[in-house]
Amino acid sequence: MKPFRFITFGEIMLRLTPPNYEKIRAANNFEASYGGSEANIALALANLGVDSTFFSVVPNNSLGKSAIRMLRSNDVHCSPVILSSPEETPTHRLGTYYLETGYGIRPSKVTYDRKHSAITEYDFSRVNLDGLLDGFNWLHLSGITPALSGSCADFTLECLKKARDKGLTVSFDGNFRSTLWSWDEARDFCTRCLPYVDVLIGIEPYHLWKDEGNHSLGDWKDGIPLQPGYEQQDGVFRRFAERYPNLKCIARHVRYVHSGSENSLKAYMWHHGRTFESRTFTFNILDRVGGGDAFASGLIYALIHDYEPEDTVNFAVASSVIKHTIHGDGNITDDAGTILSIMNMNYDIKR
Repeated sequence: MKPFRFITFGEIMLRLTPPNYEKIRAANNFEASYGGSEANIALALANLGVDSTFFSVVPNNSLGKSAIRMLRSNDVHCSPVILSSPEETPTHRLGTYYLETGYGIRPSKVTYDRKHSAITEYDFSRVNLDGLLDGFNWLHLSGITPALSGSCADFTLECLKKARDKGLTVSFDGNFRSTLWSWDEARDFCTRCLPYVDVLIGIEPYHLWKDEGNHSLGDWKDGIPLQPGYEQQDGVFRRFAERYPNLKCIARHVRYVHSGSENSLKAYMWHHGRTFESRTFTFNILDRVGGGDAFASGLIYALIHDYEPEDTVNFAVASSVIKHTIHGDGNITDDAGTILSIMNMNYDIKR
């Protein structure tokens, strides 16, 4: 049997955070770490023992090397990562974002400084895509990376097509970011991706997808909230599955915000023609960033280990819950048993 190997493509960024929940304008120093959606997922899976590889472009300088060193220290394979020269990426910089951590009634706030980063300026026609994906079983992509530049968008779509040709399982997280592109741009591009996707994650912005008539798949669901009940979510899943029979699994988590320091999470997953609903977990937050990526990595881990559907959706939510107790972007939990124990604890609170 061919060994299981996972690969993902995206941007890794420098994260700067004022300590002790300070606001940026009052901060005298910042804590530095690294993260990014796809990198977070590779890191989480690697910590759980999955053979995980990350592909990106970073500047060939101390910041770029430090970011890659962090991933390697978490057992992520980074041999495909391109260390670009100033000639290849003229601005020669690593994307950065600033996190102002919320507390109590004050929400967290993210400020991006990632325009013209190395990955956005690289010419991906230089990449041997067939060679890059050779030997892998699973490819994960998101809607963040194609929003960075036209070249990133084109390469994302090429990756999807090549992965389908080579028989890889493909997961895709819509991950809409209004600071990177418009709703219409995101919807148009992500809809082009759907025919090549096996596992679709994070479809809470229903209007992100169009049908063949160029109408949003969400147009039919007037009145369905972003925190839907079972029947409402089941209807959305079935509409996607009917339109795209290539989809083997569709999953999303639902967040209930009680304050900046306390949230609840649950999830729905469509699998084998049926919608499954997780338990509801209520918890305190140390660091919210990367919670969605932890959900995605937990879902992928459970799917590749053939968990029962009920266990799969609960494992995915528990992965996100435990990430909220960890500083930094990534879920560095290194034992699936820890997540399973969270999954089976009595966290259900009726509200």
